[in-house]
Amino acid sequence: MAGARKPLAGVRVIDFSTLLPGPMATLILAEAGAEVIKLERPGSGEDMRAYPPMVTEDSGVNFALLNRGKRSLAVDLKDPAAVEQVKALIKDADVLVEQFRPGVMDRLGLGYEAVRALNPALVYCSITGFGQTGPKANLAAHDLNYMSETGILNLGADSRGDPVLPPVLVADIGGGTMPAVISILLALREAEKTGEGAFLDVAMADNLFAWGYWALGERAAGKGDPKPGGELVTGGTPRYQVYRCADGRWLACAPLEPKFWANFCEVINLDPALRDDAKDPAATMAEVRAIIASRTSADWLAAFEGVDACVTLVKSISEAADDPHFQQRGLFAGAMQAGGTAMTPLPPPIAPIYRDPEGGQSFPALGDANTDLMPDLRKE
Repeated sequence: MAGARKPLAGVRVIDFSTLLPGPMATLILAEAGAEVIKLERPGSGEDMRAYPPMVTEDSGVNFALLNRGKRSLAVDLKDPAAVEQVKALIKDADVLVEQFRPGVMDRLGLGYEAVRALNPALVYCSITGFGQTGPKANLAAHDLNYMSETGILNLGADSRGDPVLPPVLVADIGGGTMPAVISILLALREAEKTGEGAFLDVAMADNLFAWGYWALGERAAGKGDPKPGGELVTGGTPRYQVYRCADGRWLACAPLEPKFWANFCEVINLDPALRDDAKDPAATMAEVRAIIASRTSADWLAAFEGVDACVTLVKSISEAADDPHFQQRGLFAGAMQAGGTAMTPLPPPIAPIYRDPEGGQSFPALGDANTDLMPDLRKE
């Protein structure tokens, strides 16, 4: 594969964000060619640097993965002289990303109206949990809270009926990162045509509702709230389940459509009386569970080989990353330096033509761009 295309080459991004949503958004922009200048606290840097496991003396692997290819400015934003120098950078920037609570940037003298006066074409993206306005705008929360507040957490349930703790950060990435990137690109396109920038109010909670589109559809159709753990994709049907095998491994079985269900029933030799699962879903599910539990995962994978039935093995992260399919697609082919050791970079969620196939850029040392961009500031 040739070198990746860089459609954002020449775009400068000033990044005030920390932890996950903003940093992953600016990682995607950097991968597409943007120059990303990350502002951090002098001395310690942003909080994610300290999250273990550590790959260098002062930086953890999470920081390394999310901040590859960026530059770091160690800046005390409580210092008026430093803020003036930051404004000088913003004057020549195309995008600003921040993730403070509403009002913080205004108090620093870096709110949208203040910097718009310096740079009318600036795309100013503010990522928060609940948005810039509304009764919950300043409520402290994390991913789990946003999912609970939007009804998403209530859709799934375990065997006791308790909500299931999500294993991935859907609100941060699906509600924050992705909408931020999409909105920034839309605003950049608009700025190219009009010369006018925009203020982007990206609220993670707002954007989660799209993830529960089908549940909102049930409500809109007059069926009321979905039953937790009891609907089509939350455990209410034998056609969308995780079944345990004899060797303790699990199969993810999703033969939703009639043709896939028919193939699935043939392979497991399900009693014809139970194949119409609309009659007694619980009875069909119990029998399928017993059948799958009678053989090993290897037996079942062999039995389903070449059959269109939507059956896969539940894999560990290591098994998935080492899978020949993802290896052949080059997701984990590159390498980046971390404390003198090569490590696999995070595959950014963009089309392959925009990914760096080598992934060779490392993450920034704290304040590595101070001398270049702010020579009057002492590098801490």
